[in-house]
Amino acid sequence: MENWVVKDILERAFREDMPMGDITTDYTVRADSVSRAYLVAKQNGVIAGLEICMEAFKMLDPDVKLQPFVKDGDFVEKGKKLLLVEGKSRALLKAERTALNLLQRLSGIASETRKYVDRITGYNAKVVDTRKTTPGLRLLEKYAVRVGGGTNHRFSLSDGVLIKDNHIKAAGGIKQAVEAVRAAIPHTVKIEVETETLDQVKEALDSGADIIMLDNMPPELMKQAVELIEGKAITEASGNVTLDNIQDVAAAGVDIISVGAITHSVKAMDISMKFE
Repeated sequence: MENWVVKDILERAFREDMPMGDITTDYTVRADSVSRAYLVAKQNGVIAGLEICMEAFKMLDPDVKLQPFVKDGDFVEKGKKLLLVEGKSRALLKAERTALNLLQRLSGIASETRKYVDRITGYNAKVVDTRKTTPGLRLLEKYAVRVGGGTNHRFSLSDGVLIKDNHIKAAGGIKQAVEAVRAAIPHTVKIEVETETLDQVKEALDSGADIIMLDNMPPELMKQAVELIEGKAITEASGNVTLDNIQDVAAAGVDIISVGAITHSVKAMDISMKFE
């Protein structure tokens, strides 16, 4: 990930957290005070965002000493020490919440993604994310998905064409929507169409869609759609995918399973920072 992206996010986070400084730390801790602290996992999970966390401490104390004990992608157990931080006490205290917020959020995403990926081991389908991300943090959250073993869908509305139900209604139909966008976009851009019925699947196929999304279809209907498509387009399952039903979805034979839950409603991993 580009370093300027991380710095931009951290700068905005620090401005939000300390618009006029940290009046608690500045008035209770001497300017020359130095401290050591450990970041500790308080539950099992997959770590993601450790470098970003360390960058937060560096921004407030360029001379800070950092000793990581794990790396992104590692599964850790409760009680594991993740990072030793030694530097100016004021800087450590001011960076603590921003550093932990990002590390906890990204580790939570990576941990949840790993669960979904593990659940369909042995199937050909890939677990991918969606655009249901925290505004301003999409690049970081999609990075965490990759750390957890998942794959990224489009990063923005400019990356690829995804014709959804409301586009279809506004355009007058699947055929009209595909023809209109095909005439305007470069030949290098794929077109995906969201479908809810077998008739829509056939229309999307006849229109030359590159990817056909099977939205909120039960696994039995999804399997029929995959057989109808016969490999002429990439198939993506989407809508209400959970850990309980993802195996049934994968068994239907789809290529991609998009899961909004791995970013939009994931619980942050519990991690704390303790001063010695």
